Amino acid sequence: MFRQLYSMAMVLGLLTCWQCRADDYCVVVKDAVLEDAPWKAVADALLDKHDGSLVTYRTSPDEALKQLQLMQPRHTCFVAPHTDVSREFVAAVHQLTRQLDDDPYTDTFWGILTGFDAANALAIAQYSEPLIVRKVAAGTEIALDMCEQGLWYDELVKNKLVRKEKGGPVQQLVGPDDTTVALVNSLNDYQPDLFVTSGHATERDWQIGFRYRNGFFKSKQGQMFGEDTSKKRFEIESPNVKVYLPIGNCLMGHIDGPDAMALAWMNDAGVRQMIGYTVPTWFGYGGWGVLDYFIEQPGRYTLTEAFFANHQALLHALETNAGNRRGLEFDRDVVAFYGDPKWEARMAPAECAYDQMLTEDNGTYTFRITPNRGKESFKPINTNGSQRGHRPIVHWLPHRLTNVNVTTGNELNPMIADDFLLIPNPQECDPGKEYKVVFQAKRSAK
Repeated sequence: MFRQLYSMAMVLGLLTCWQCRADDYCVVVKDAVLEDAPWKAVADALLDKHDGSLVTYRTSPDEALKQLQLMQPRHTCFVAPHTDVSREFVAAVHQLTRQLDDDPYTDTFWGILTGFDAANALAIAQYSEPLIVRKVAAGTEIALDMCEQGLWYDELVKNKLVRKEKGGPVQQLVGPDDTTVALVNSLNDYQPDLFVTSGHATERDWQIGFRYRNGFFKSKQGQMFGEDTSKKRFEIESPNVKVYLPIGNCLMGHIDGPDAMALAWMNDAGVRQMIGYTVPTWFGYGGWGVLDYFIEQPGRYTLTEAFFANHQALLHALETNAGNRRGLEFDRDVVAFYGDPKWEARMAPAECAYDQMLTEDNGTYTFRITPNRGKESFKPINTNGSQRGHRPIVHWLPHRLTNVNVTTGNELNPMIADDFLLIPNPQECDPGKEYKVVFQAKRSAK
């Protein structure tokens, strides 16, 4: 283990750090949480799994700033009981992790690891086997043509079911008037690797239908169940490991007590990573855009990377005034990412609308974009939802860079930060054009 056996007092004596150099993985946790043996076991499990470093704080995660600035971790996990995970806590983590260097972007892949109780959180922390998403189920339209197999029930059109079998075409079928049982069965029997929802929700229920009367998913004390329009209850028993994207739901990421749906998804439905709005949704960029990176570029990004690619895109739009500023600011700090940020879940690979590749030769980096769909290569794959399509091209760098100098491709308006590059979506594609950015840079000391 890299963790040192000494401690360093920082931030007026409020912060203890077990390491003060650049690291791949850092666990940030409150002193009082470490004094609780079951929760200390959660932090220890992450440190052991990732050979990580520990930073503690007394009252607020803001106290970790100076040590995180020194360490520049690639991944940072904030371990906290659900009683500490308020919407203010989520916003504070967003804001803290944008301050590790001088640019306005998020500087570390972060996640908040919590659970219904310490045992639930420990199960998430200990799980290490990567997840390849081969089966998808959803209560809203998704791009099934980019999935190996899956099904979705339409929240807008009654009786609409769309399904794709492995190796087969996408087919529209007839679904039931009330899809509560069907969606419960999609979890219990179909056992998807990814579940996607949208529509009206509160902290304790998801309203399945958006434009027509339908049932609910509800939660209480860490358990999830369906309730149809006749008030009949259907238990959810879906322990298989999965990830969950409530991309358009209000409040699904707001943990306001032990009955919160986020806790039930993690405790009762096998969810190891999820996102969720901590407020009523409005603009939608921070949620819906994750589909553009995760499902619609299958295999390219882990869920962690997809969430942060979308968030860096949001921050870039704010920096360049490329969008509705009020809406972007609304979404900036209100979408939570729950789970171990270094755990890998990604879609089964398939051909993307364009390929992207970064190579390096003695400090010269070349990034190439190869269109695969002719003139349609940069068009949206799917437009269901809000603020969809035309997301910038994002590529994570293999190490942090400094002294960047672009020598080729300035017409593409590349933005190269220390740990990722971003190119605004060209929208129109010329199949005969070479899309390439060449830049020189040095490895950062951190």
